Amino acid sequence: MSASWDGRLSVAISGAMLAQTVAALLWAGAAAERLDQLQVRIARSEDIAERVARLEEQGDHIQSTLIRIERKLDDNSGGLR
Repeated sequence: MSASWDGRLSVAISGAMLAQTVAALLWAGAAAERLDQLQVRIARSEDIAERVARLEEQGDHIQSTLIRIERKLDDNSGGLR
């Protein structure tokens, strides 16, 4: 090969390596951003899970209270019929 081809080949390889490095850095930055977004979503999901658990507990308490009220009403209405 001649010297001009060697020079062009070196420039082409260097350019390709530079392009791949830039692409890898862009990909890594995008991946880091996606991870940050996922961490925020996970934190929100944990908050929502806690709220749902509290609501379920309140619902269970309300249901047991309604059952108690219905029993009292049934017991008291027995003599009224």
